[in-house]
Amino acid sequence: MYIPEFNRVEDRAVAVDFMRANPFAILVSNIDGSPFATHLPLLVDEIGSEVIVRGHMAKANPHWKSMLPGQESLVIFHGPHAYISPSLYEIHESVPTWNYAAVHVYGTMTLFTDEPHLYETLNAMIHTFEAAYMTQWNSLGDDYQRRMLKHIVGFEMKVQRLEAKFKLSQNRTRTEQAQVIECLKRSPDSAVSGTADLMQKQKLGR
Repeated sequence: MYIPEFNRVEDRAVAVDFMRANPFAILVSNIDGSPFATHLPLLVDEIGSEVIVRGHMAKANPHWKSMLPGQESLVIFHGPHAYISPSLYEIHESVPTWNYAAVHVYGTMTLFTDEPHLYETLNAMIHTFEAAYMTQWNSLGDDYQRRMLKHIVGFEMKVQRLEAKFKLSQNRTRTEQAQVIECLKRSPDSAVSGTADLMQKQKLGR
């Protein structure tokens, strides 16, 4: 990913927090020499010095068959984004742009279909995304749960490379940053107002 230095995020904790806040990601691998993408909710864990990304997909999805040993995959975590009008800048000779944030992680996948590993992953996802559903899931019965497990493939990536880019008007003056934030905050679109929130979290415009 192309990252100008003023847009590069070096703090891994910031990148991991962003990944967890935006868990619906895009997994990209190569199938027969062509890129293939799957959109998935993912878990992000830190174990010691390692970042681990894991989840599952439908067994009917051919994507998992491309995750061979040594075959690198890319996961893209993407967050809020917004068009930025040049009218918000102090200098007349300015052009439009787009503010956004994204984290790319790269690594090889480990696949699993054994029940204990799948159960552990599913339980972690339920606790992460809707803990209240655990009661209903537990009431569905062992036979039903096992039938469901037969239709999915689990995967885990130990992140070997992480790139984080926050393009949030860092190269503009603080006055311009403040004007961008105030404009975006007024939008009813959560992707747009969320960009303003992210800019403020990065202490821009102050």
